[in-house]
Amino acid sequence: MRMTRRHLMATGAALPLAAALPRWSLAEISIGDATVTTVSDGNLVLPGDFIFEPMPQDELMPILEATGQSRDELRPECNLTLYRDGTNTVLFDAGAGSNFMPSAGELPASLEAAGLSPEDITHVVFTHAHPDHIWGVLDDFGDPLFTEAVHMMGRTEWDYWWDPETVKTIGKARAAFAVGAKNRMEAIEDVVEFFDDGEEVLPGIAAVSTPGHTPGHMSFELRGGSEAAMVIGDAIGNHHVAFARPAWPSGSDQDADLAVATRKTLFDRLTAEDMTLIGFHLPGGGVGRAEASETGYRFVGKDA
Repeated sequence: MRMTRRHLMATGAALPLAAALPRWSLAEISIGDATVTTVSDGNLVLPGDFIFEPMPQDELMPILEATGQSRDELRPECNLTLYRDGTNTVLFDAGAGSNFMPSAGELPASLEAAGLSPEDITHVVFTHAHPDHIWGVLDDFGDPLFTEAVHMMGRTEWDYWWDPETVKTIGKARAAFAVGAKNRMEAIEDVVEFFDDGEEVLPGIAAVSTPGHTPGHMSFELRGGSEAAMVIGDAIGNHHVAFARPAWPSGSDQDADLAVATRKTLFDRLTAEDMTLIGFHLPGGGVGRAEASETGYRFVGKDA
């Protein structure tokens, strides 16, 4: 059976298991006195149409060939950012949990390998509420996993998924996303705090509105002295087409036009400030920089 984008959204958990588990610690940098580490939740297995369907196909293929990316299937990493400053142990997003896709949901094992338990996390800060970012707030028994953590989400993002109309208006292909998000949000309702664009979420961490992938998607500027990095979530969702042709619409974005505008603004800032970026689905642990090219940008990994 050919795996379609619609089928993926409805039955993500039925996809095949990845051959091997990833390393727990993918990349690490320092921001002032804080240590920033990306930890693995595994990877996704996606049909190419999930992203590539709305793009100009004749122009698409050379870009994919240049980066070694298949048109038929994607296996993007899932990199969660762990920020430790000696006081707070902050996890950006919660991963997919065990019920979304067999190749993902490895975060608990990755934290254990890092010498951490879920109880050590003081704050879970969300970029957005898609399944691979929020379903992991619950354990295998449906109970909250990060029992000692304050959970933090942008007010616009929370309101969108909490709204009972969202499951009716988001479209059949994404309805399971809405149901799953609402289920997790109900479980953490008593321990959630809200923030808005530009607010200092925690010391050294500021919220940056980057909508389009979802209505209230947030990125986060991490800053310590003269050092800074941007946790971009899915605002720049891959290392190939999103960089090479940021103006092209992506099938993964809920509002493609708004996501394009966000990507352009984000790339402008990242390159102007030569700022380190940390992407949830970027390769090599997701840490690197955006470098301008003739037609767009290229992703330069931390160790390149």
